[in-house]
Amino acid sequence: MSVATASRPPIRQGPQRASASSGTRRGADTDIRLVARSIAQAALEVLAGTRPLVQLSRSLDPECYLALQHRAALTRKHAARSKGSPQPHLSPMVRSVRACSISESICEASIVVAEEGRCRAVAMRLERTDGVWQVTALEIG
Repeated sequence: MSVATASRPPIRQGPQRASASSGTRRGADTDIRLVARSIAQAALEVLAGTRPLVQLSRSLDPECYLALQHRAALTRKHAARSKGSPQPHLSPMVRSVRACSISESICEASIVVAEEGRCRAVAMRLERTDGVWQVTALEIG
């Protein structure tokens, strides 16, 4: 019996620590994907006219906020002129989110959003300041 236990390889503590830290890293990536998902969903709902833009005021930096405000106004104006549906973006739904960490406080994300007639791409750059993620660049295709 003592021979069998002697032949076992020694237990190494190094890989267990590495997997714990990589698990923490994966958890941080999951958090940023959830943040990107919710901001993209909200931004498309603003364009659809089903969500007020002010709800994104903490999530968008001033430039992104003004750009989304301008685009939403243009979308509403175009929808009012067209003879089709008054809501051009019906029921947007996030299909996938990919995130890439640039540094500890900067991430970039790409999001695929499906609508009734097509799929759209959303790209964003998020920066963390004072523990809060804020979008500093937003492109909606």
